[in-house]
Amino acid sequence: MSGAPFSLRPAALWRWLDSADALRRARWLVPLGLGLLSMLLGQDDNWDLRNYHLYNPFALLHGKVGLDLAPAQWQSYFNPTLDLLYYGLIMHLPGPLVGFIMGALQGCNFVLLLALCQRLLPAGADGGPLRRPALLLALAGIAGPGFLSELGNTMGDNLTALFVLGGLLVLLRRWPDLCRPGARGALALLLAGLLLGLGAGLKLTNAPYALALCLALLALDAGWWWRLRAALLFGIGTLAGIAISAGHWYWRMLTVFGNPLFPQFNDRFHGPLALPIGVGDAGWLPHNALEKWLWPFVMTLHPLRTSEIGLRHLLLPLLYLGFAVVALLALARGLRALRGGAMPAPVPGRGPQARLLLIFTALAYGMWLHLFSIYRYLLPLELLAPLLFWLLVLQLPPWPRLRRAGVGLLALGACSFCFVGAWGHSGRWAWRPYDVQVPVLADPAQAMVLMVTPLQSWMVPFFPDTLAFVALDMGFPQSPAYAERVQAMLRQRRGPLMVMLAPAEPPADARRTAAMRERDLQQGREALQSAAATLAKYGMALDGGACTGYLARSGRYQQAYRLCPVQLAR
Repeated sequence: MSGAPFSLRPAALWRWLDSADALRRARWLVPLGLGLLSMLLGQDDNWDLRNYHLYNPFALLHGKVGLDLAPAQWQSYFNPTLDLLYYGLIMHLPGPLVGFIMGALQGCNFVLLLALCQRLLPAGADGGPLRRPALLLALAGIAGPGFLSELGNTMGDNLTALFVLGGLLVLLRRWPDLCRPGARGALALLLAGLLLGLGAGLKLTNAPYALALCLALLALDAGWWWRLRAALLFGIGTLAGIAISAGHWYWRMLTVFGNPLFPQFNDRFHGPLALPIGVGDAGWLPHNALEKWLWPFVMTLHPLRTSEIGLRHLLLPLLYLGFAVVALLALARGLRALRGGAMPAPVPGRGPQARLLLIFTALAYGMWLHLFSIYRYLLPLELLAPLLFWLLVLQLPPWPRLRRAGVGLLALGACSFCFVGAWGHSGRWAWRPYDVQVPVLADPAQAMVLMVTPLQSWMVPFFPDTLAFVALDMGFPQSPAYAERVQAMLRQRRGPLMVMLAPAEPPADARRTAAMRERDLQQGREALQSAAATLAKYGMALDGGACTGYLARSGRYQQAYRLCPVQLAR
């Protein structure tokens, strides 16, 4: 089939998909197509971007860590290493090109998925590779609602999934070497661990995948000593990866704030500026034991339980059922073998490799369920879901009707792209992605901007580096020492002191009705009153009649803000 010609006729196209030429073209056409799709979606403007994906890399590069106090709430102190990519692109390249690059990079997940499918699917009747199923399963993987909802954006799950899939591929490519002592197997384990560690360091929510794969290696077809050694080598690689991608940030957080994960886990590290609490979002977790056991069904029927935009993947509950059926079949075969019956049937295809992937999946899902239960953190498993489901189908009895039912359910699950939501885009692209008007300050090093409203920190990179931004009562778990630090900064700086607020009058927009404009004006008045009350708690008074309005733009979306002078109460 390697020489099959390309044609748009259905029958000829179906034959061509099973050719080496189809796979070769797909490896570069699909990422390019996803890059173009990312451009069509428009400029990223998601909540996290406006909160910290622009601010955090700016703070790292411009010496703002410790100078500012939590302008992006407690997320101000997330590791910004991954965000350096988008920040560097968006500050130096035209907006549409940035969207294409981000989409194409994330589209490389398809290339890794395709390689994993080729490695794990059984050979065809002629002993050759099954190219068409591998291609279709990889395409179904990137058609998941979670992946498409984040295409081209800055939330990081699509990008860090590359490290998870890459680590799995490294292990499968060196599979024979993993099961026996030798330098090649040891290097593969170290490299795979390094990739998973890089992903975990860049985005801490990937840590369960590294731990799950480390534990899954204990099921290798080898002696117990070699299995322990394999897990240890993988773990060493993982720690090295975390040290490379996050060690510099953890050290900075430790030296500046007394907690390497500041402010998270402050109940253990006791950084003085934050309360001694864990800081985490437990609102997405299952409410009881029954929900835990039925969670894939709960999250499919009620998608807002696991995501703000209601992502629904039809294949996940089917995959969960498939795991249960295969586990029961394995148990039945084992009992039959103990009674002297036939030995358990081998797993079709690349049995030991498929078993490793299935064990990894079960462990990773269990950790995700108990730690997060947030859909987008499940993205590596969403990408693998079609392949995993097909591997489970291959382990069912070879009854034609059963296999056809499995194919039908897989096709149904692959249609989950119909349930894609949007995290936020600012309309069409602007050649210059961001623009913010800022006041002219005689001595920014003596000035301070107080923040009492979230989602304004994306504008901070456009202000002078030496200007301090301090958040008050804005979601950060402030300790008494935090308030003391604020007072010390107020004494050290001569001013001017300003507070950043939403505009008293929003920018003109023909699409906004009179009722919408009146609502915005009312919100502006309420923001002024709330800010005055917050500032009064810190011994400051707000002059609401002397505010100055400024314009800002994200993509083609016009925004505005105002700076109001603040005086220390006498």
